[in-house]
Amino acid sequence: MDRSFLLRPESRNSGASIVTSVLHVGIDDTDSPRKGCTTYVAALLVDKLAKSGCVFVDYPNLIRLNPNVPWKTRGNGAVCLRFVCTEQRTGQVMKSIISIVRRNSDLTHKKADPAIAYLRGDVPAELTEFSKKVIRSVATTRDAERIARKCNVSHIALKGKKGIIGATAAIGETLRSDHTYELIAYRTPQNRSHPRRIDKESIFTMNQETAPLTFNNVDPETGRVLITPRGRDPILYGIRGETAEAVLKGHQIVGSNEEIERWVIFRTNHGTDDHYSKVSKITDVRPHQPAVVIARVSSIPRTIPGGHVIFELSDGSAAIDCAAYEPTGHFRDIIRKLVQGDVVEACGGVRKQSKTCPQTLNLEKIRILSLAPNSRHENPCCPKCGKRMESAGRGQGFRCRRCSVLDPTAQKTSVTIERDLSTGLYVPPPRAHRHLTKPISRYGREKIGQNVCLIESWHRP
Repeated sequence: MDRSFLLRPESRNSGASIVTSVLHVGIDDTDSPRKGCTTYVAALLVDKLAKSGCVFVDYPNLIRLNPNVPWKTRGNGAVCLRFVCTEQRTGQVMKSIISIVRRNSDLTHKKADPAIAYLRGDVPAELTEFSKKVIRSVATTRDAERIARKCNVSHIALKGKKGIIGATAAIGETLRSDHTYELIAYRTPQNRSHPRRIDKESIFTMNQETAPLTFNNVDPETGRVLITPRGRDPILYGIRGETAEAVLKGHQIVGSNEEIERWVIFRTNHGTDDHYSKVSKITDVRPHQPAVVIARVSSIPRTIPGGHVIFELSDGSAAIDCAAYEPTGHFRDIIRKLVQGDVVEACGGVRKQSKTCPQTLNLEKIRILSLAPNSRHENPCCPKCGKRMESAGRGQGFRCRRCSVLDPTAQKTSVTIERDLSTGLYVPPPRAHRHLTKPISRYGREKIGQNVCLIESWHRP
């Protein structure tokens, strides 16, 4: 099945009594820090809608939104379900969706504002533009309400209004450009308070047999397994990859020592760098923005308590601190090798200025565009013995301690130091990646304008 459903007009039968078109349903903010998961709610809905006769025209879309907004729960992901449904059944279907979302949302937690948005028919370009704004910057509930009125999107807020931002954005992001897939397996309720029981060796086997068509399964520096979360949410594991077939194969290899309640394959903007936006100058950088800044290194990198490495970038309009934090591992060794005058493209999230720290770009990756000459000044050599001379005093030249040679006109010499660094892209190890960070293995595998076909087995039940 291709993706032209996003462009087709509604279809009608010969008697014009039944109208069938695509219904897009966005869901967000059902979870809280203590429990829940929006993708799990989506998995429940997939099962319910498929059994009720709705026909899916795309995998559930898992849309990762701006990872830097301070009010996010964990991964800041919203979900959109796209399926064919007659207009006559829309009310019944939405009633069922609302019921499932309500029952599986943490309505009593102050940080959860579950919401549902839905749209019938084509996805307007203005709605797609709004989605990009939510992924790459900061949007408000007023922004969401405004675009919803303009694009005929309906909202249902089950508590506060915050969730309508992500629910609306999930509809607008149709993943027409680069995308990946994630198969998420879920735990039974009785196991969610216990440690996950996964055969670790099977994950290494899966990684060997499916990479690079799957990615970020294991951290190569530490050997840490990355497909299992650590919280008490319903997710047992998530396998990310380039195709639905690849993640399904990975799922078939992984061994679980606990029951899997259900699993679903999502199509997503995971691992695509979709959140970055280039700024023309540093003065345009805004708090909470995932930014790409091209500028010159203007201070020597320094290591601060905690092992974090800080340096300054400047482009003539302003300067901004950049930080490579301790979890980025050996990536910090690359940062320490920068010198003043190097030109780099720095990518990361902008941390708001506080009382103790200036506005800072938290590095997620860096591309070194050009290297400045690196040199140091050394004392001259003794013309008699060849050893380094020492200063004879301010303005008195240099003398050799061994030979007693005094040269009042001698001066320090500039010595070029060979750089142990090359131009190119540098990315932290997978354990330090955000959901949206594109891993090295994905460069050259980007998908543009590909049709999407649902494989036969993409969810259970």
